[in-house]
Amino acid sequence: MKIAIVCYPTFGGSGVVATELGIALANRGHEVHFVTYKQPVRLELLSNRIHFHEVHVPEYPLFKYQPYELALSSKLVDTVKLYGIELLHVHYAIPHAYAGYMAKKMLEEENIFIPMITTLHGTDITLVGQHPFYKPAVTFSINNSDVVTSVSENLKQSTLASFDIRKEIAVIPNFIDKRKYSSSFTDCQRSLMAEDHEKIITHISNFRKVKRIPDVIKVFHKIQKKIPAKLIMVGEGPEKEGAELLCEQLGITEQVIFLGNSNEIDRILCFSDLFLLPSETESFGLAALEAMINQVPVISSNAGGIPEVNVQGVTGFLSDVGNINEMAENAISILKDDEVLSKFKQNAAESAEKFDLMNVLPLYEEVYEKAYNGRFDKSYSQ
Repeated sequence: MKIAIVCYPTFGGSGVVATELGIALANRGHEVHFVTYKQPVRLELLSNRIHFHEVHVPEYPLFKYQPYELALSSKLVDTVKLYGIELLHVHYAIPHAYAGYMAKKMLEEENIFIPMITTLHGTDITLVGQHPFYKPAVTFSINNSDVVTSVSENLKQSTLASFDIRKEIAVIPNFIDKRKYSSSFTDCQRSLMAEDHEKIITHISNFRKVKRIPDVIKVFHKIQKKIPAKLIMVGEGPEKEGAELLCEQLGITEQVIFLGNSNEIDRILCFSDLFLLPSETESFGLAALEAMINQVPVISSNAGGIPEVNVQGVTGFLSDVGNINEMAENAISILKDDEVLSKFKQNAAESAEKFDLMNVLPLYEEVYEKAYNGRFDKSYSQ
């Protein structure tokens, strides 16, 4: 099947999932075309089955904000016609499903009918979609998709509660490719980050307010009072500067390492002992899953879809949002005993395997077949 994928090409979870999905589909024999404004960060190699089409947005003084949606929908029309695309998979309702719908309508004018799958990832529903300026467009985009999927049951229920949705939403969870982690690094270079007697705690995110970065710092501050440890902060975003200042105020600057964005997440997690994810909300918690497949237990909030990934008392612990005291106590209970830590590491890796790519990919292929075969059935879209 010839599939066009629209996503954000950044380090965010939705872009990572969309890119890894496209690569996996290509490995299964499908022809995949990524359509976005720059090459996705996880898309390292193009091939005869993987293609990238850049969306150019011309600068016009007439516009205060350049119309990316118009450029994207036009690019989709051109790509579908030029490469014979058979199915469109957009990640995020706004602006991608909205642009995808416009592309569908333009193509129908030329008697080209293409089904569109929309995958909801989180902030398109819980943040952007809730804004009164965007809510009608989000509702319209979801209801006019041929198939809608959500990355967690929690996100599905949030969508149904917040919007007037008339479409069935299928839950297809985010995934991890365990084959990429089957061979451990012979040298994680752990000594570059910490002394042998120190534990390594990690946080990875886009450093937005919803990630509650100050809570990460405060939890670590309490942990290091009891257990010698280093904190590795991976990512970039608006909360980073404040986090650095907070470390100075708490006197732990020497124990916290800010690495910025990285393509070596697996190497970083290789030498990590614990992962912190105290987010205000998470539609799924992909960062936690990446930690778990690397045998890193998780201390997290119980918000959103995180409890569908992090199992209380098995792969880590869950606490109410903002309860940094309990998070720190739970972290210490794991880290203070090497035997306990080893058991949590083993549990984390085993639990993560149910989200393996080979278990999730067939679910997407089934949805694709449903959409493709239903496009000629008038009753399907009514």
